[in-house]
Amino acid sequence: GIAFEETDRQTIISVSDNGPGILPSELPFIFERFYRVDKSRSQATGGMGLGLAITKVIAEAHGGSALAQSVPGEGATFQLIFPKEI
Repeated sequence: GIAFEETDRQTIISVSDNGPGILPSELPFIFERFYRVDKSRSQATGGMGLGLAITKVIAEAHGGSALAQSVPGEGATFQLIFPKEI
């Protein structure tokens, strides 16, 4: 699901799923270019491993950040956090 939260200082966009989740050992790397959690997927069957890297660059270009949390077997939540102009 998608959720929006707005405070006086920031806007948070969260996207959650109930998929297989991401192992804690993988989380530090998922925003790196060309990184794939599932090493068995080839370019022919999956993406290039650029989507999350591009997302992070765009968020940071706007003064924000991109975060991920996950519980293996229960899903993952990705957040984009943008500061509000003061």
